[in-house]
Amino acid sequence: EEVFTFRLAACDDQVDRDYELFTAETLGGLAALFVGKSVLMDHTWRAGSQTARVYAAGVEDSGGVKRLILRCYMPRTDQTAGTITAIEAGILRECSVGCAVRRAVCSVCGADQSKTCCPHIPGREYDGQLCVMALDGARDAYEVSLVAVPAQPEAGVIKTKRYGGAETQNPQEPQAPDNTLLLAKAAQELEEKRYGGNFTC
Repeated sequence: EEVFTFRLAACDDQVDRDYELFTAETLGGLAALFVGKSVLMDHTWRAGSQTARVYAAGVEDSGGVKRLILRCYMPRTDQTAGTITAIEAGILRECSVGCAVRRAVCSVCGADQSKTCCPHIPGREYDGQLCVMALDGARDAYEVSLVAVPAQPEAGVIKTKRYGGAETQNPQEPQAPDNTLLLAKAAQELEEKRYGGNFTC
């Protein structure tokens, strides 16, 4: 097989290190927007930082936590061998999303920070209530990056391959659309025309 695939738990609806959280509606909106986007290294927006690409996405509910799951692929080449080894070994694991939302709503007063600036500071308590900004309404998805320290502690590569056995299938995980193979083959033909590569799905 000359194409390496992996899954990323990109973000969820839990409070992160920045005292922000994505609403369930936002996660669903981001799922549609992330298909076709690049996987980068450290949010470096340049062509040389492109590592893989998202080919399918969906929201998975696990133990009451909703997570945006991204399915990604990259060709197996001499250039990507080190990255693939690092992902399989768990060295490259954590990830972070680059996206835009329509609203950031204060949990204390309900003010939309895109329209007004309230006096409440995320992470502080006001009369026993923790201030958190709810990121609501998916507006755009730019990229997802492999990083060293993500804002969301649980964001990262999901290991599904069991060495010496078949890959397990989670019935709740998002499935690739029926035309995924056709899209991948079309992308492969494009890459071969652009770079003279010789890899197959």
